[in-house]
Amino acid sequence: MRFLFVLSSLCCIFMSSAQEDVYQSLLLDKYLTDNANAVIRLDQMEVNIISQSQMTYTARKAVTVLNKSGRQQARTVVGYDKETKIKKLEAFVYDKLGKEIEHIKKKDFQDVSAADGFSLYIDDRLLYYDYKPSEYPYTLEFVYEIETTDTGALRPWYFQSSYKTSIEKSRYSLNYSSKALKPVVKEVNLSTLEVVKSNETGRLTYSTNNIPALKQESLSPGLSKIVPKLLLRLPNFHYKGHDAAVDDWKQLGTWIDKQLLQGRTSLPKGTMNTAKALVQGVTDDLEKAKIIYKYVQDNTRYISVQIGIGGFQPISAIDVDRVKYGDCKGLSNYTKALLETIGVAAYYTVIEAGNNKVDFDTDFADLRQGNHAILAIPYKGTYYWIDCTSQVHPFGFVGDFTDDRKALVVTPDGGEIVKTVAYLNEQNSQVTKAEYKLTAEGGIAGEANIATQGVQYDNRFHLESQNREDVIDHYKEYWDNINNLKIVNYTFDNDRDEVVFKEVVAFEAVNYASISGDRILFGINALNKNSYVPERYRNRKQSFEIQRGFLDEDEFLVQLPEGYTIEALPKDQETDTEFGRYAISVFHDSSTNTLAYKRSLLVKAGTYSKEKYNLYRDYRKQVARGDKSQVVLVKTNP
Repeated sequence: MRFLFVLSSLCCIFMSSAQEDVYQSLLLDKYLTDNANAVIRLDQMEVNIISQSQMTYTARKAVTVLNKSGRQQARTVVGYDKETKIKKLEAFVYDKLGKEIEHIKKKDFQDVSAADGFSLYIDDRLLYYDYKPSEYPYTLEFVYEIETTDTGALRPWYFQSSYKTSIEKSRYSLNYSSKALKPVVKEVNLSTLEVVKSNETGRLTYSTNNIPALKQESLSPGLSKIVPKLLLRLPNFHYKGHDAAVDDWKQLGTWIDKQLLQGRTSLPKGTMNTAKALVQGVTDDLEKAKIIYKYVQDNTRYISVQIGIGGFQPISAIDVDRVKYGDCKGLSNYTKALLETIGVAAYYTVIEAGNNKVDFDTDFADLRQGNHAILAIPYKGTYYWIDCTSQVHPFGFVGDFTDDRKALVVTPDGGEIVKTVAYLNEQNSQVTKAEYKLTAEGGIAGEANIATQGVQYDNRFHLESQNREDVIDHYKEYWDNINNLKIVNYTFDNDRDEVVFKEVVAFEAVNYASISGDRILFGINALNKNSYVPERYRNRKQSFEIQRGFLDEDEFLVQLPEGYTIEALPKDQETDTEFGRYAISVFHDSSTNTLAYKRSLLVKAGTYSKEKYNLYRDYRKQVARGDKSQVVLVKTNP
């Protein structure tokens, strides 16, 4: 009996010690801690698809946070709504030795609205706990189980989802109760991992270990393009009270059209009469569309509305007309209704918006793709794209928010994947013509005329709506190479038909040039100096991407001070590479004592192999050196 008691006690001590050692962090493998702010010790998800309208997620995630920057990887938050219930929720905190120091129960979590700061209505809610550590490292383990009737938007599984975070163990499993509920799975970038997977009847599993932290590199493609992940969808699903059977984008577009958009374009008779009156006498459909777009810009405003299926279904056009606001879906649907009233076709379009271009996956039709709605207007064999949430963009110009990416266009014949308008290379132009005078004391004064198009237009036309103080701050930042800059005056001309923004800026500055004895040294490129050089890497891991490209063309006429002559001028140069072209030239007209400076810089969009990264750096270094070129003047009679 004594022997059994001692043996039992030793087993308990061993099990307790082993449990505490599970999440100790002092002896973590250097392979996992190199370049890491956090180490995910275990990331585990089990999905059970019980029926077309019943599914559960059971998750366990343990993260060792190595420093303050790694805290964001140990988030304890889970969302719920009318269709999603939280069945289990708790968290545990362990110290660096793996000893439990805190147990956070469901009642300790805060229950808050998931409002994003710009949504007027949103019925999604969050339970979260903000753990504030007293020391690093520590480990936080987060456990939850949710039950939902929404099976139409299966969560993708990321084996790695952030920079500077390594993964010790990643496990994903999905169970389904019948052949009709078998998911479609797309594996993305899994060739970079050693993954053990099983695809048995009724169950599929994936597991992998020891993924090192990924270091962010300049100009890398978007993280979602390079990390290993699983995309999952059910061909037969239920979402927010709607059943669907979808195999491709055509069918998904039909479902959106019939289930989510049907009957939502009705308008009051008075509004219909207003729309018809606005285009009376106009015969061209595109001109009619421009008039209606302007009407929507002048009479509505953007406010996010996300109630029930609001994340996907627009509020009705009649409601938008009544309250004069809506989200991207509501305003797109409202504009579509107005255009239908005057006999102009327009198609509701779902797109992934943002400065980084993200395409819809052409062979994987699911509801999780897309975060924004715009309109596609067919006209003479092409589409004109309008973002109905913008009160400032010209008709047909979407800028870098939704440009050059594949989107889902919902047509009467179903959905189709179409790429939006692209703004590339020479289309993103800036032309600067300027004259300035250099004084013997080193000051400059002159006037610059700047005209921008494409994405460069998008970056600058907002100036016309800013107050004087903000405009002056803009120019001081843009021309930060000019010390003591003073903006004398400025005027703007925003040509919305041609989509060209023109600036005329009068400026002056003292002590721009350096004076050394009888000599004056100054950078002749005072108004568009580009000093950007990508970061250097000894062993780059990723390819690099230039998303849009641009063209800058500059012509400056510089009046030199009397009593000085040229001692040194920058050499003319011209470089042509696969990444772009760069050229500068300087001509001295002795009869007028002026310098004529011409510069052209083209950077080409494209995705390039990592082996070419240093060649691109060399190109940008050459540009930076050329733009710093100086002129040396010397007194004629010292």
